[in-house]
Amino acid sequence: MGLIDIEMFATLDLVGQSPGAPDEDPVGFPFGGWQAPLLDEVAGAQISAAYEGTDALLLGRRTYDIFAAYWPYQEGGADNEIAALFNSVPKYVASRGKPDLSWAGSTQLGPDLAGAVREIRDRHQHVKVVGSLNLVQTLLREKLFDRLDLWVHPVVLGVGKKVFDGGAVPANITLRQPPVATPKGTVYLRYGLAEGTPQTGDMSAPDREARHED
Repeated sequence: MGLIDIEMFATLDLVGQSPGAPDEDPVGFPFGGWQAPLLDEVAGAQISAAYEGTDALLLGRRTYDIFAAYWPYQEGGADNEIAALFNSVPKYVASRGKPDLSWAGSTQLGPDLAGAVREIRDRHQHVKVVGSLNLVQTLLREKLFDRLDLWVHPVVLGVGKKVFDGGAVPANITLRQPPVATPKGTVYLRYGLAEGTPQTGDMSAPDREARHED
């Protein structure tokens, strides 16, 4: 069985909407493209390294349309390495509509999204979910992911769709490696889904014990 890896860019208040460009998701959102001023060489290298070994992409409809209009024409340019990878691997699209699947290797998933994702996980080793915020929220809610790579940027927007919405379910998450900060202040966090659900405790108990020992 393979891994479902989510690659997500977020603000400090965990808004994940429209990081790439002003017209990425323009309806009622004034901060499209908020990520661009915060990119640097360190973050770029982290993002490139995160895609190593990818053998399939799992995308929501909007992200797929953006990628399909861009990546097929980038081979030979500055982003050749990622373009060649994205163009060569299978692309799976989660959509209730009828997307244009002319990008080579593209397949639309059926109405049983959970079942389709499980089949994709069995078929591939390293499936990457890029952007696709609505899809990501479904995967988080259904616990249909294995890893979450989260780039938290030093900006607060106060509005916009968040990575974890009101339908998020309780889950344990484990840190896979120490956080790394880029020169512009973005923190790269690599998490994995862990078993079980969050436990509770009494923070006053050890404090009481320490006072008695004094």
